[in-house]
Amino acid sequence: MRIRKVAIYARVSTEHEAQLSALENQVQYYDDLIDRHPDWVLYRRYIDEGITGTSIAKRKNFVRMMEDAKDGHFDLIVTREVSRFARNTVDTLQQTRLLKRMGIEVYFTEDGIWTMNDEDGELRLTIMATLAQNESKKTSMRVKAGQMVSFQNGVIYGTGNVLGYDKVGPEYVINEAQAKTVRKIFDMYLAGNGSQKIKKRLEKDGDLTAMGKSLWHYSTISHILKNRLYCGELEYRKEYVPDYLEQKRAKNNGELDRIIVEGKHQPIVTKEEFEKVQKLIEEKRPQMEKCRKNRGIHSDDLWRRKLRCQCGHAFAKTRWHSKSRDFTTYTYKCYDQTRTGTVPARLKNGLSIEGVCRVPLVQDWKIHTMAQKVLHAVFDDPEGTLREAAAVLGLGAAGVGQTEVLREKSIIEEKLKKEQGRYETLLDMRMNNEIPKEVFSRKQQEVEKRIAELEQQMMQYGDVKPATDADMGGKLENLRRLMEQPPMPEDGEFSEEDIDKYVFGVRVYEDRFEWLLNLSPEARGELDDAGSPVYFTKLTVTPDDERAWFKMHPQWSKSNKYAELEAWIYI
Repeated sequence: MRIRKVAIYARVSTEHEAQLSALENQVQYYDDLIDRHPDWVLYRRYIDEGITGTSIAKRKNFVRMMEDAKDGHFDLIVTREVSRFARNTVDTLQQTRLLKRMGIEVYFTEDGIWTMNDEDGELRLTIMATLAQNESKKTSMRVKAGQMVSFQNGVIYGTGNVLGYDKVGPEYVINEAQAKTVRKIFDMYLAGNGSQKIKKRLEKDGDLTAMGKSLWHYSTISHILKNRLYCGELEYRKEYVPDYLEQKRAKNNGELDRIIVEGKHQPIVTKEEFEKVQKLIEEKRPQMEKCRKNRGIHSDDLWRRKLRCQCGHAFAKTRWHSKSRDFTTYTYKCYDQTRTGTVPARLKNGLSIEGVCRVPLVQDWKIHTMAQKVLHAVFDDPEGTLREAAAVLGLGAAGVGQTEVLREKSIIEEKLKKEQGRYETLLDMRMNNEIPKEVFSRKQQEVEKRIAELEQQMMQYGDVKPATDADMGGKLENLRRLMEQPPMPEDGEFSEEDIDKYVFGVRVYEDRFEWLLNLSPEARGELDDAGSPVYFTKLTVTPDDERAWFKMHPQWSKSNKYAELEAWIYI
């Protein structure tokens, strides 16, 4: 008797709650099925709850199941019906064919389809998948028709987390304490104040956002000023779903008519005040567009591409000083600070610095000076660089100090694993009927929120992984090849093209700059392409180095604040 390792896949949705879609009923259904097959050994249950079947990308446990399939953890997937597996014909066929190539069969119990059945398995699967996709289309049309009725009746959508109102049952009731903040925003804007002044005033007065935060963003203020809810109206179709299969929401920029109806709630501002604000916004739009153009992202700028903040954000490039009509110097600021303001600026205005990125501004002359010293330190003495690198890399993966970035990533990874473990334990407890449904739902939301927060933090580290012994050997060999013909800068200065070629990127911290070098310059890339960086050495850029650089570049406005800069080099 051939023993088969089985993975169970179930997708629970409120749409079929009356059938077998309730979590406990589905679990019992599959448990009974496995009991009837003594040659089946359960590997794991993969359950996606309350998630659309039209898009695979939105189903975390489906994606996890496919990853485990690649690792060979099971050879059979059991699921109820094609519509539970996917409602997109293309997705269904692509995924089942991929699994088939890996030697993994899918059994659809209700449809009686085994995908390894060469006679008619795929034909029947195609028919059932097409029917499931067509049913999704009909469902989408029914939902849209129901939405139109809801729009006409002024039904309120969303969680009700709107500044100025509390959601009591199906209605909005004014929260007077918060409504004062809303009126302040409208009054200040009508008095000629921009978002920046309004932001500073709100933070200085201690006014809180709808989320209870003391830190305000310009986008939050802009959203409040444009929200028709505050003048007693409800606006629908601000967003829409272009493709029912993708289920991705898009901003409605005129593709569909927006629907505005009179709400049943009490307004906080008058319609006249609201329309005056909209008129002012439109009048200021050309000026704002011009401002964005002047201060926007310079995507072709070397340091805009290379710099990354310790908080994970990129850097914005802004004008710093114009010495003449033909020459301007720049500074780079963490993108998060363009919304919050820098720490010195907030302290000067008496504002809280809680949650504000503390990385200082980086003037262009600082990064240029540092680049020259870093590259000269590496390339001026090829033999010395190779000896030092061999000494470092020869220690092996276990003996090399990992970067601060990797240490932080490993801590977050460990926290994420613990939360995912808690989620699995919670699911098992519910399946075994050890906790009631209400407790499970509450705990589930708490754990999923923590997982989402940790996954968001993980995104800033990209695919950087700890270096292995194989990485060490590869790095040393790449460095040897590079040092056979080291770059020889003209006039003793490396060009921006050289820097772009030999530097993956620079991660900026409060007290140091981490330079990640590219040992394979034929394959150019940015910071996220750096792979597994290994600490090599560190150096200090002194005030004397900075003065010497200014002497070579008289067109730059000299600084009166020279300070030591610490550069850590990674390879």
